[in-house]
Amino acid sequence: MKKILLALPFLALLNACQQNIQPQSNALNQASTKTSAGPVTIVHNATIYTVDENTPLTTAFAYQNGKILALSDAKILTERYPNARKLDLAGATVVPGFIDAHGHLLGLGESLGNADLMGSTSKEDIIERLKQHAADLPEGQWLLGRGWDQNDWPNKALPKASDLDAAFPNRPVWLERVDGHANWANTEAMQVVTQDLSGDWQPDGGEIVRVDGQVTGVFIDNAVNLIQSKVPAASDAQLMSALERAMSKTASVGLTGMHDAGTSLSTWTLLQQLKSENKLGVRVYAMANGANDMLNYLCDNGTIIDTDAMLTARSIKLYSDGALGSRGAALLADYSDAPGNVGLLIESEESLKTHAKRAANCGLQVNIHAIGDRGNRVTLNVLDAASNSDNPGRHRIEHSQVIELEDFQRFKDLKLIASVQPTHATSDMYWAEDRVGAERIKGAYAWQNFVELGVPLALGSDFPVEQPDPLHGFHSAIARQDAKDWPKNGWYPQQALTREQALYGFTQGAAYAAFQENQIGSLSVGKYADFVVLSKDIMQIPNDQIRDTKILATYLNGEPIFSASK
Repeated sequence: MKKILLALPFLALLNACQQNIQPQSNALNQASTKTSAGPVTIVHNATIYTVDENTPLTTAFAYQNGKILALSDAKILTERYPNARKLDLAGATVVPGFIDAHGHLLGLGESLGNADLMGSTSKEDIIERLKQHAADLPEGQWLLGRGWDQNDWPNKALPKASDLDAAFPNRPVWLERVDGHANWANTEAMQVVTQDLSGDWQPDGGEIVRVDGQVTGVFIDNAVNLIQSKVPAASDAQLMSALERAMSKTASVGLTGMHDAGTSLSTWTLLQQLKSENKLGVRVYAMANGANDMLNYLCDNGTIIDTDAMLTARSIKLYSDGALGSRGAALLADYSDAPGNVGLLIESEESLKTHAKRAANCGLQVNIHAIGDRGNRVTLNVLDAASNSDNPGRHRIEHSQVIELEDFQRFKDLKLIASVQPTHATSDMYWAEDRVGAERIKGAYAWQNFVELGVPLALGSDFPVEQPDPLHGFHSAIARQDAKDWPKNGWYPQQALTREQALYGFTQGAAYAAFQENQIGSLSVGKYADFVVLSKDIMQIPNDQIRDTKILATYLNGEPIFSASK
């Protein structure tokens, strides 16, 4: 099993570069001399970090028909392929195509079409953004948005329906929290619920936030379904447009692959259509969205393992608990800032075991969302029960966020993958310790704990919860600082990843987590020519320049899908 730590030769070459020593290679690392009809392209005049343990650093590579033929320098490659096309990168930096190991493609596209509340600093700020967005909406159409976070507001209190009612008395308003685990409604939106929302009853795995028995307008986790199920469904044409918006965005930030953490059967059908029309602009590794139609489809028809790694379905996404920001993450003891509240299990451990065992018996990788230490412990129990010798394994805990120190070893023992999102740490660091206290925070966002145990890491963003930009994630992983370089030395810097570990996690580590490490994830002979051209050398520049690095071009299967010049 590959680990997140890179091979020693790679580290040695990187250290050589840091000492301004130019690695020399006269050897031609190449594929079979047999070639097919397509033209050969030589990429040269660049600093190329391959994440290939045999040739970790090079200045040129050649590819044909979307696959890499050889790694060497331009002179040797030109002699070998005298008629090749040349792609001169003028000294730029190249890395393998970034892979986001946990995102939501349709959710990203929908958020790009709805009101953008990311980074809003107050309820007043949100009202102004909503007014601007509503100006173009037909009368009576639902006003949808995403990105609010009460932790960024002056009083940090949850909002209320009354905050929206004055500006929108007749239009239903339904706003998703930044983490996707809570929604905020105005009074008009709550009118769609036929049952009385007052009292002390609660839906299983959810919470209707009330004051003195009266609904406030905030719904957490499964309670969201009371209103979400009544929101008018988008048409297939609208959903397709959303997917296309999302793919345009992912290409622009250097993503050539993503793991879709919760794919419905209807979305899968649209993705298949995009692929059949040669319009799929990112490799999609789909996780069935729980014990629903997509799981039934895969159990009935078998896993879908695409030979070209463009569209694959061989896993399921389940939920253990909610999110820390909305206090829905399940904790073993009370929230430090909310005595009496231990969060929520979205479904019971026994129910999760039933679904996980069924998925595992269908040959699927089982991936479970777990944020709190109780949520993670329950998930470890579930994956222990679901493991069997006939299943390919590589089960994953998505987020692996707050973990009791004694439970880290169980990740290793169960041969699990920790799928983590570095920007969650730098978004949550302002208030996370308030939620869990000084002791529990030692097991939170603790990436080096996994590395030291040899637990594989797959890195992602959880977009649209966070921005899909992998360079933001790379910076968060190595610096554990925000965009303003706070805190000075990083937040719990002992848990920061090295640059080598971070690059690996966003490339080969993510590929391994999708069983695709022999097809993508590094610039290696025989793999697909997915690569990104960067304006700066992210393996060398100071931390505070990483977020300013530009994506100059993104290549998928050797073809440009984004160019900054266009």
